[in-house]
Amino acid sequence: MTATPSPSEERSPSPDSTDPNPQSASRLKGAFWGTFTTTFLTIGLAEMGDRTQLATLLMAAESQSPWVVFAGAAIALITTSLIGVLLGWWLSKRISPQGMDLAAAAILLFVAILLLGDALQL
Repeated sequence: MTATPSPSEERSPSPDSTDPNPQSASRLKGAFWGTFTTTFLTIGLAEMGDRTQLATLLMAAESQSPWVVFAGAAIALITTSLIGVLLGWWLSKRISPQGMDLAAAAILLFVAILLLGDALQL
């Protein structure tokens, strides 16, 4: 007859049991910070000097409430970023990475042709 282990014995890991991959948590942490840093730098550099930043600058200069302008702009940027992330996540579940690359290339080519057409009309 075997003794049933108490609930505390069931939860405590045995001294011999080790994680088969002890560096997995470290890798996950590295992947998080790598993705976070890349996203932060890419979006931060892309947003420098764009119309959104200039509009925010003008609104802060005109209103006498820069913190209210900051809060409104921050919430708007968070909302648009959330929409982009959710749309990208949704698309990634339905379209292959090669399909996404092809669609992005087609859209960028279309925009380039429109810009070239505008430039030639000047």
